[in-house]
Amino acid sequence: SVLSRYENQITILSDYLEEFPETDEPVWILGRQHHLNTDKSKLLLDISARLWFTYRRKFSPIGGTGPSSDAGWGCMLRCGQMMLAQALICRHLGRDWQWEKHKKQPEEYHRILRCFLDRKDCCYSIHQMAQMGVGEGKSIGEWFGPNTVAQVLKKLALFDEWNSLAVYVSMDNTVVIEDIKKMCWSPPQSSSAAHSSAHLHRSALGRNKNTAGFCTGWKPLLLIIPLRLGINHINPVYIDAFKECFKMPQSLGALGGKPNNAYYFIGFLGNELIYLDPHTTQSFVDSEENGTVDDQSFHCQQAPRRMKIMNLDPSVALGFFCKEECDFDNWCSLVQKEILKQQSLRMFELVQKHPPHWPPFIPPTKPEVTTTGAGVV
Repeated sequence: SVLSRYENQITILSDYLEEFPETDEPVWILGRQHHLNTDKSKLLLDISARLWFTYRRKFSPIGGTGPSSDAGWGCMLRCGQMMLAQALICRHLGRDWQWEKHKKQPEEYHRILRCFLDRKDCCYSIHQMAQMGVGEGKSIGEWFGPNTVAQVLKKLALFDEWNSLAVYVSMDNTVVIEDIKKMCWSPPQSSSAAHSSAHLHRSALGRNKNTAGFCTGWKPLLLIIPLRLGINHINPVYIDAFKECFKMPQSLGALGGKPNNAYYFIGFLGNELIYLDPHTTQSFVDSEENGTVDDQSFHCQQAPRRMKIMNLDPSVALGFFCKEECDFDNWCSLVQKEILKQQSLRMFELVQKHPPHWPPFIPPTKPEVTTTGAGVV
């Protein structure tokens, strides 16, 4: 019964080795265009640089007595980790940063990785996400959907002072410009002493102000847009707009997949989506004494999987990262030009003002407690 339960979770190596077809069509990966005929190796390097989170086993039991592996239920949580990790890479290292095997990486890279290790004290660990999901009505060990993962990340980000992200999850297929700017420009909610302490801590880390972005008042934005692009199958009317999102320089890809099988979509070729698959079970990896992480298992070094876009489950969540306000303004312009130009069925709405019939928008703040994020549910 155990084998049959996980039968559909087994990764077949031959699927990963499927080559890209010979084509003149461009490949789009998270806002970057590649051409197979001229820079295939550059394309594969770009894909392998993305942090790849999969099922893990032999970590400390979640909640002390819960599961010590997320095989069979944690795939959407892993995909949420991948999307967030890409945002943190863009925030600290830039979109053009590349990972190379055995090459020494900056401290920021290892610190990003440590945020996602399978330990209860890591801010975006499987432990924190599963326990925070309880407040969203999900039992530990229960499968999450894209919107639930977005809500969990939004809550956990409130406890993450180092990355200091503003996480906006759209409601009712509507992105409100006024609310986002209010949230990203809102002053720190912690006490002045705590803020001063956090500032000193950041200074002590010696981060470059151009890559860390602490010199401006804009709080880097992680924008997640949960969508339903059809009833039982994706409506073909949305396909062009969906693909257009992967071309935007702010793109973090999309969360989605098939029923009970989540994938992290990072781009497309023609009418095929390119994705990273979390359905491989690897052993728990911890950080070394010096703070570095053995990162070989956190990068997918084979050709990625592809699936026809029409096979996509209609429940998805788009992700975008805007480090500065100008990035968000540019994103709004691209949406107006490329997504909303169709006057028929729109994938989502972008409005300037907060809808008057909605409850007032109040930027989320960190609860005044001393426990970890997992304890505030």
